[in-house]
Amino acid sequence: MSTTLEFKLLGKDYRIACEPDERDALLASVAMLETKLGDFGKVARGGGERVAVMAALDLAHELTVLRSRPASESAALESESIQRRIDRIEARVADALEQHETLF
Repeated sequence: MSTTLEFKLLGKDYRIACEPDERDALLASVAMLETKLGDFGKVARGGGERVAVMAALDLAHELTVLRSRPASESAALESESIQRRIDRIEARVADALEQHETLF
């Protein structure tokens, strides 16, 4: 069942229909676009339409670059990110165990 997502960009209110399981991703997209609009709004001359086009072009460029990467490169980058998270978790567990041992 579709719901309505309401948000504001460049001072204007918008409403779009979305499925409940898409809501979080759409809110993240709105937040990303808001950031881009804010970044370009600080440096671009002209009105909201120019800022919106520049932000859209920047996001499209990022997507194109990501899509053009070989799948193996993307998988390697994701794997490195996961490994860094695992390393941080292991370090936190080791610290917690060390603190626990000093208490007893």
